[in-house]
Amino acid sequence: SYCEQFITVIKNLVLSCLIISCFTCHSTLPFKSLGSARFFFFMYLKEVSYVIKYFFNLKQALRGTGLLTSDPRLKDCMQQIHQAVQESVGTAMMDQELFRKCVGSNIVLLTQAFQRKFIIPEFESFTSLINHLYYNAQAQKGGKVANYIPQLAKFSPDLWGVSLCTVDGQRHAIGDTNLPFCLQSCVMPLEYALAVHEAGTEQVHKYVGKEPSGLKFNKLYLDEEDKPHNPMVNAGAIVISSLLKPGSNKAEKFDFMMDYLKKMAGREYVAFSNATFQSEKETGDRNYAIGYYLKEKKCFPSGADMMAALDFYFQLCSIEVTCESGSVMAATLANGGICPITGEQVLSAEAVRNTLSLMHSCGMYDFSGQFAFHVGLPAKSGVSGAVLLVVPNIMGVMCWSPALDRVGNSIRGIHFCQELVSLFNFHNYDNLRHFVKKLDPRRQTGHERNKSVVDLMFAAYSGDVSALRRIALSAVNMELTDYDTRTALHVASAEGHLDTVKFLTHTCKVNPNAKDRWGNTPLDDAMQFGHNAVVKVLQEYQSIYTHTLMPEELRSDMCPDSTMDTEELKSMEALESLV
Repeated sequence: SYCEQFITVIKNLVLSCLIISCFTCHSTLPFKSLGSARFFFFMYLKEVSYVIKYFFNLKQALRGTGLLTSDPRLKDCMQQIHQAVQESVGTAMMDQELFRKCVGSNIVLLTQAFQRKFIIPEFESFTSLINHLYYNAQAQKGGKVANYIPQLAKFSPDLWGVSLCTVDGQRHAIGDTNLPFCLQSCVMPLEYALAVHEAGTEQVHKYVGKEPSGLKFNKLYLDEEDKPHNPMVNAGAIVISSLLKPGSNKAEKFDFMMDYLKKMAGREYVAFSNATFQSEKETGDRNYAIGYYLKEKKCFPSGADMMAALDFYFQLCSIEVTCESGSVMAATLANGGICPITGEQVLSAEAVRNTLSLMHSCGMYDFSGQFAFHVGLPAKSGVSGAVLLVVPNIMGVMCWSPALDRVGNSIRGIHFCQELVSLFNFHNYDNLRHFVKKLDPRRQTGHERNKSVVDLMFAAYSGDVSALRRIALSAVNMELTDYDTRTALHVASAEGHLDTVKFLTHTCKVNPNAKDRWGNTPLDDAMQFGHNAVVKVLQEYQSIYTHTLMPEELRSDMCPDSTMDTEELKSMEALESLV
């Protein structure tokens, strides 16, 4: 059947991808050329029909890396597979030509994926922790759904979804992530970013300030210069609406904004809720009052129509997204204005920088200061229950739950953001080197250890004490072993590097009794190669280590009745003076 043929081709392709992933540890191979694909095919796919049953399908394999088969970057690959199935007669097999067609245009992306070269290499482990945070936040009860806009009041307070997208296009979603909801105030940073991108920072801030107001978002209040305090309050957003596409009619302005938002979302779901728009207009007395107040204070640019600006503002608040499309928008901000799943430059770096700065200081209503203190990340909330969170240079997150706290923020969304930063070192001011209590999902666990072993052994082999000191200050375990269970002290002793041996023993206080796979200690190696000065240092240090540094249970096993004599005490004092 068609489905069986499709699955067969998929499995053939994933075998190819997995072989690439297994083989890409050899950095000398030219993976970025089409010749690489041909090489892999001839070397490993001659017996492909006999090994298909042992491999997962492509969708599962890609999911482990965070990529979706619906990713626009994989469009050519997926189209080639569908075409191969449609054109095949009988069982669709993967031959050399089909393999080249399928992976040729995506070889770089697939290699990065299976080599775990994305920003979050251990993506499955990371998402399992995200799921745990999601369920913890789901247990948060209380709050009320916004009811001053009738369309918002229809949502259940139990709805809860979280979606994330990294700057490499890795995706994860859990909960009610495909239900559309209105952006409401979450559109404010997006509107501001476009205004700065089009008109520039100086022009935009002639009409709107940059300071937190310290007041409710819908207050009739301006700063000392008679300007709205910032673009993240209603007054500021209404003024920004008048700055977008000046001189254009309403339809052109709306189409312009929708096209921009769709680019930010990677052409994923972005729609317009006319019912919400009508509700906004019918119940927007406060916003009309703000509009007339702004007009009276001459806050609008010359020639701007206040009522047209208000209408446009209501339209923007009524634009619908899902958690999944919203997370791509957030990821575009995290990625410097480049959409991670299309590679399209949507915003300038200046616009993104300014937007994230204002989101950090003004994005969470009356809770902005506390959010900046506890979470330390740019975010914007809306009364629909949305929280758009940006982790710069890593990922974007969209949380959605309609139950709001007293200041209008999603209770579950706030809890999730706080727990996210408590678990991972995403806070803007977390120390990435020394703050070991938090997890860093950007690190490759196995790769980091292997790199540490290589650096440590090479520094010991070459007698580079400065390099060893840097490694020690990076909190690396100086007793790490290689595949022969040899330590850096073994290597330094065998090479006769006296200063290196002194540093490892006197300063790092490593174990001198460690044995390699052949049962040799560092002292044995030094004696075997005739390094007498090293032998003397190791013998003195061994005695001191046995009596003072070795764990009590091991010390009692080795020398239960031993006590240090005067000479040993003098030696210890001399060694300590060198540390």
